[in-house]
Amino acid sequence: MNPNSMTPVDWAKRPILEKYADFAGRAPRPELWWYVLALVVAAIIVSVVESILGLHHMIVGMYGPLSALLWVATIVPSIAVAVRRLHDVNRPGWWVLLPLIPECLMIVMALMTAGAVAAGGGLGAAVGGLALTGLLGLITLVGAIVLIVFYVMPGTPGDNRYGPNPYGLGPDGTAVPAE
Repeated sequence: MNPNSMTPVDWAKRPILEKYADFAGRAPRPELWWYVLALVVAAIIVSVVESILGLHHMIVGMYGPLSALLWVATIVPSIAVAVRRLHDVNRPGWWVLLPLIPECLMIVMALMTAGAVAAGGGLGAAVGGLALTGLLGLITLVGAIVLIVFYVMPGTPGDNRYGPNPYGLGPDGTAVPAE
């Protein structure tokens, strides 16, 4: 399908139906953002249905079975479209891990703090652990903001190291400017 003539619905379903686990190539802004909007709408609908049916908060105290199923079904295409979007701005896909690394460290720190307090470390161990956990939380937030900035940037015009321009060539044979 010609990317220049795609509707918002086409953009939203493309990561799931056409490029489910495709981490190569480039994804223009509409592909990511229409997919994200569709995913948010689907999550709201699933949450309302779970609340009506009394299924909410059944899994890990936060999610219902339908929310968990939606998450499991969309985690791979979500990561794939994010990686391809980073490729469109000429960044490696590994940037998607930016907010996750401090988050993992924060979980480890929380467990270590709980262990230190349980072993008799007292208030000092708890305060020190909480301060470091808070700092890692701030780093996670900054990493997420950096990713959002990358996602809203226009793509690299023309070809880049990750592939051709997702919009292809214009009628005159020149690269279509990235949105």
